[in-house]
Amino acid sequence: MTAPFAVDTTDFRVEIGDDGLAEVILGAPGTMPVTDARGHAEIARIWSRLDAHPGVRAILVRSEGKGFCAGGHTDLVEDLLASEATRWRVLREARELVQGMIDCDKPIVSAIHGAAVGAGAAVALLADVSVAATTAKIIDGHTKLGVAAGDHAAVIWPFLCGVAKAKYHLLLCETVSGAEAERIGLVSLAVEPDALQATARDIAQRLAAGSQTALAATKRTINHSLRLLIPAFEASLAHEILGFAGADAREGLQAVKDKRAAAFPGAATR
Repeated sequence: MTAPFAVDTTDFRVEIGDDGLAEVILGAPGTMPVTDARGHAEIARIWSRLDAHPGVRAILVRSEGKGFCAGGHTDLVEDLLASEATRWRVLREARELVQGMIDCDKPIVSAIHGAAVGAGAAVALLADVSVAATTAKIIDGHTKLGVAAGDHAAVIWPFLCGVAKAKYHLLLCETVSGAEAERIGLVSLAVEPDALQATARDIAQRLAAGSQTALAATKRTINHSLRLLIPAFEASLAHEILGFAGADAREGLQAVKDKRAAAFPGAATR
């Protein structure tokens, strides 16, 4: 038996089972999940809401779409380019998403298939246990768009897989397969695609059945290592948001729309 949990967006829904497992379900069958302005705000605040819910013991994030999540909708990116108010709002939301997942005492499991990009990659990799299909594609495309690899990436990737690998993938926007992500330590586990959902659900259910005090204390203690990186995270996020006010980001978005290589003007003006 599952009970719906109210969220003010169509980008995802939340269901809470009698076993204490809350499922954050991205997208709809046949679509590629993305986040619009409302969805970005909701995915940022959902972690503190679920953490405070007395019926939630663990959280599973999965997608019913063609991929895990492709990040922000083009309309949201265009708003970031055009509006200072939007840039400040998204900065606050991105901070709330990262810190909310770190501070949530309930264990979070992600089941990653297809593409996980932008905010989707942040949610996938900030989970306490990340399970990826071997064929999953984890991408951080910030620098390709002409902005710094902010939000989670510049801090979490080096923490998980080391500086050398993080620089390679973040500077070049190189795709990481699920199999490679497990090999370099970017995700907890990689499994064959047809075993993904069952494996992630089994892990989440085991966590939901465990000692909530012991699990919360263990997660909180481990995450103190991430809290030490918050100043660097804040700096990377500020650089990213600042970049959306610049010419490189405008050219980067247009190049994505035109399906061509970007000709960034920033190199000539720095």
